[in-house]
Amino acid sequence: MAIRPSVRWRVRVDEEAAEISAGRRSPRDAFLAELFPEALLVATDEALRVFEAGVETLRGQEDAKVFEAIRRVVLVLNEINEDHDGAAYETEEREELCLYIDQTLTEHGVDVPALAARRGISRTEITDDWRDW
Repeated sequence: MAIRPSVRWRVRVDEEAAEISAGRRSPRDAFLAELFPEALLVATDEALRVFEAGVETLRGQEDAKVFEAIRRVVLVLNEINEDHDGAAYETEEREELCLYIDQTLTEHGVDVPALAARRGISRTEITDDWRDW
């Protein structure tokens, strides 16, 4: 099962906090709590949870319904990004989010390469029509 990027980010924040607490890292060298504030983690996790719940019903559905699910989650992620001054998701986070969307669809029986091909795009472009981050 695909692991939500927000879960991975929280683990990294917690590990950094533990390193600081144990004296293995100087607070001056810590940046993850600032990069991934709690509000960002909670909002992203919720957006992805809702996406997962919706994807469960997409197996065998027409392409328009699959793309609608993609559009919805991307638009919510756009809002989250804007709520964080347009800087919530940097390059690595963007790649993780896109991969997560692809993997989640695949795990729920959606043939992502075929879906993309029918639209004349590559599988890495399935979020591009709506993505601002």
